[in-house]
Amino acid sequence: MLDDSFASLSLKRRLDSGEIAIPDLDTDLVVGRVAVADGDTVAVALAAAAAAAREWRTFPLAVRIDDFLELLSDKFDEYGAELTHLLTLEGHPRELAEWELSGMRTYCRPESRDYFREQMWREFDVEGRRHIVRRQPDGVVCLNPPANAPMASALLGALSIAAGNALVVRAPRSAPLGVMFAVNEVIAPVLAEIGAPSGVLNALCGDPEPLLDAWLNSPRVDDIMYFGSSRNGMQFERRCIEARKKPILELAGNDVVVVWKDSVLEHVAQALIEAFYGSGQLCMIPNQVIVHPDIAEELLAELVRAADGLRVGYPDESDVLLSPVLRHDKFFACLEDAVTKGATVVAGGNGLALDGTQDSAGFFLEPTIIRVNGLENSRELDAVRHETFYPLLPVIVPEPAEDQVLLDAVVDFVNSNLYGLRNSFWARDPEVVDYLLAHIVNGGLLKFNDSHIAFGAALPSHGGTGLTGGAFGEANYPGLRTTHLQGVAIVAEQARPKYR
Repeated sequence: MLDDSFASLSLKRRLDSGEIAIPDLDTDLVVGRVAVADGDTVAVALAAAAAAAREWRTFPLAVRIDDFLELLSDKFDEYGAELTHLLTLEGHPRELAEWELSGMRTYCRPESRDYFREQMWREFDVEGRRHIVRRQPDGVVCLNPPANAPMASALLGALSIAAGNALVVRAPRSAPLGVMFAVNEVIAPVLAEIGAPSGVLNALCGDPEPLLDAWLNSPRVDDIMYFGSSRNGMQFERRCIEARKKPILELAGNDVVVVWKDSVLEHVAQALIEAFYGSGQLCMIPNQVIVHPDIAEELLAELVRAADGLRVGYPDESDVLLSPVLRHDKFFACLEDAVTKGATVVAGGNGLALDGTQDSAGFFLEPTIIRVNGLENSRELDAVRHETFYPLLPVIVPEPAEDQVLLDAVVDFVNSNLYGLRNSFWARDPEVVDYLLAHIVNGGLLKFNDSHIAFGAALPSHGGTGLTGGAFGEANYPGLRTTHLQGVAIVAEQARPKYR
């Protein structure tokens, strides 16, 4: 693709549209084919999932959670090299592929399993009564992964199985191999080993619209996990509610990083260049920075030095963190909008060829840093108001003011963000940390003095508020989001009932 992207993409579009057929080709560019599910196949998968869910939900938590996740972690170790390689084939730089796999291992750690199990079942002895608060599986969960990260998203959704659900996964027609490998070689053998009924896991390939329509119209489907843009996600959420399905949305992020005046700028800069990983085409990376005006110049200089060390290349090469970007026109339009409204380009702003030289026709983009003066009107810039999905990082410098005034302005800014995936903060003063912790309510995850993208056991890796997670958005533990609370009271000996 990178060696001759135009020819490869043109050929793929012609094949997908049926304009030409594989037997007519005189080329070795086609390396595989995939069967696309028809309506009957979709119906068979849903019927199998519904039947399996009724049996699987009765299995003990020790089997569904502990055995399943522990054995799944072993599979991640066994197939780590293959999974990493498949992620690079999907366009993920190797280092990012290893990071994604580390996130799946984190979900399987003992600390994560303990938290999950505690949330699923709590029991109390109340005056001789056995009171239970538990989470019951919703039933059949259907997962629609994004084309840019299908395998990682399928592995994330597989955690809903631990809650007692059955799962149906769509493999995107443009990149089905990773999903099918994960299903057949990683997840399915674990389910077979612990005795899960056939039908707990189903995978089929197809275009999103026909499958989403089938899922919405099926009485067998309970939840739909949807990855995509916020605009499409909000529309799909309404369709889910009308069809009485639970929407579990993983949409855009527009994460804020706040850097206070007492921060160690070298460490901060290393965390901020995570904004350029995958050329900014990850939802959970830093998207904008608010820096205390006292240290703004120093941070910008440190950030430019750190960004200079990033390089382009093939995704399976070591130390490559930048990915190809398809729609350069939107990047340049966003950059022009920012400059027109007063932003200053501090670094970057050009296209790059595969060898790292500036090239307006290249497949890559330079890591680009812009300075935005003033916090109050900064959201007039598209690059600040919305997720850009490009290697473009606005650094917002508020007008000088007393520290408490600045803190209050930062809190208001973060809480009023239309999106709410992750937010992170750099400050050493414990009073500042405590103030931010007490007042920041937006986001599914808050990080203090740490990598913005690092995973942590028992902490959520996905999910958020606002345009990130929709009206029901919160931190996403797939095993919990695909369940519902239920209270239970059991009296061992029958007696006259008491109502108070």
